[in-house]
Amino acid sequence: MTTQHANPIRVLVAKPGLDGHDRGAKVIARALRDAGMEVIYTGIRQTPQMVVQAAAQEDVAVLGLSILSGAHMELMPEIMRLLGEQGMEDVLVVLGGIVPEEDRERLANIGVSAVFGPGTSTNDIIEYINTNVSDA
Repeated sequence: MTTQHANPIRVLVAKPGLDGHDRGAKVIARALRDAGMEVIYTGIRQTPQMVVQAAAQEDVAVLGLSILSGAHMELMPEIMRLLGEQGMEDVLVVLGGIVPEEDRERLANIGVSAVFGPGTSTNDIIEYINTNVSDA
């Protein structure tokens, strides 16, 4: 079931860390745009500070992060801390990449809403965002 929103959902897609593989992030950004969302893509090699600053400036409802380098347990706690400092706890944070099962609970505990692994359908990601973003 797709939820209709009064305004397009604003999504920031970012590649924090030293990971230079951005094809998947670009595919997701395009799919979200095609689904009617407003997407800002920051590119590769973003610091946690750069990601959160861009999310704040763009007033996004969703922060979609792609981390394939294995540094998710170093980068995500810092990003979540910085979001909290900015009063952005209401931003839906989703992560895509190669994330071992044993790390997913810890990520959920710090506020990461969902983790999408390789092969996840873009339709599943779109549906998740549409369902979990409120118009409030």
